[in-house]
Amino acid sequence: MMSEGNRSRVTEFILTGFPGLHPQYYGLTSAVLFLVYVVTVKANAVVFFLFATNKSLHKPVYYIILNVSACDLLFSTTALPKIISRYWFQSGNISFTACFVQMYFVHYLGSVNSFIFLLMAFDRYCAVCHPLRYTAIVTKFTVHILSVTAWIIAIPMPLMIVIRAYPLPYCATNIINHCYCDHVGITVLACTDRTPYSTPAFVGAMIILLGPLAFILLSYCLIFIEIGKVTNLGNCGKTLSTCSTQLIIISLYYVPRCFVYFTSQAGINFSADIRIVIIMLYSLVPPMINPLIYCLRAKDIRECLMKQFYIEKSRFQQFTLNRPVH
Repeated sequence: MMSEGNRSRVTEFILTGFPGLHPQYYGLTSAVLFLVYVVTVKANAVVFFLFATNKSLHKPVYYIILNVSACDLLFSTTALPKIISRYWFQSGNISFTACFVQMYFVHYLGSVNSFIFLLMAFDRYCAVCHPLRYTAIVTKFTVHILSVTAWIIAIPMPLMIVIRAYPLPYCATNIINHCYCDHVGITVLACTDRTPYSTPAFVGAMIILLGPLAFILLSYCLIFIEIGKVTNLGNCGKTLSTCSTQLIIISLYYVPRCFVYFTSQAGINFSADIRIVIIMLYSLVPPMINPLIYCLRAKDIRECLMKQFYIEKSRFQQFTLNRPVH
């Protein structure tokens, strides 16, 4: 704390993580979170490796998946290390500025994800509803431009809420009941009426969340209408299969977020621990399992993964055969 007259000003925050967690489970919690982080990094690294070593994956749809992997990797790296150290080393302190930097990237990467999922839905809409024009509409150049646009247009809103929240007077408690710094967790600690700041932030979050979601729902409604016109069951099943991977990934992102937002607006309150567990589940589980979904559901990625597996297996067998016997 730093003295300011008769009051003190917060110079650092303390992340509590899961408020009701007993200290005897700190070690287990840190181990689980560390495992989640390691699996997330390795799984998404595999996607990057497969993409870099297989030209067959250099297609527009896989460039979109690559953006999702990049976003997932960055988000986990932003959110997890500090909370892991909180339970591993009992070090939950985070500096005032670092907390706002983390807050920016948490909201920024969430916004990027939302726009990339919109791009995913656009890709499937064109593939199903305009198959003859798909290769002309969804090109590598188009995907690159739209992907870069998604990363750029996601900048202003999180930056605006950070700029508005940073100068607020934080002169009371510095304890954040969360696993990472976010807008709500920080601004509730301000010694002022937060309504002028929280309302625009909430409206902005809803625009970023519900705007792309509205387009996604519309596009999939049109996709299902188009699928309904297909009389051949085999072709119908194949078309559904091409959409299922992206639909699963999009659902994992939007369904729990909408649940938390709308239950809070409806006045349905959860305990702090349950709320944080739900938020951590929808924040950290999708980045970890998305690569698994790609590898199991996307035929090209699955084939490249199996090919790489057999290459590594052959190398290991060759190494074993050539190893000198003592």
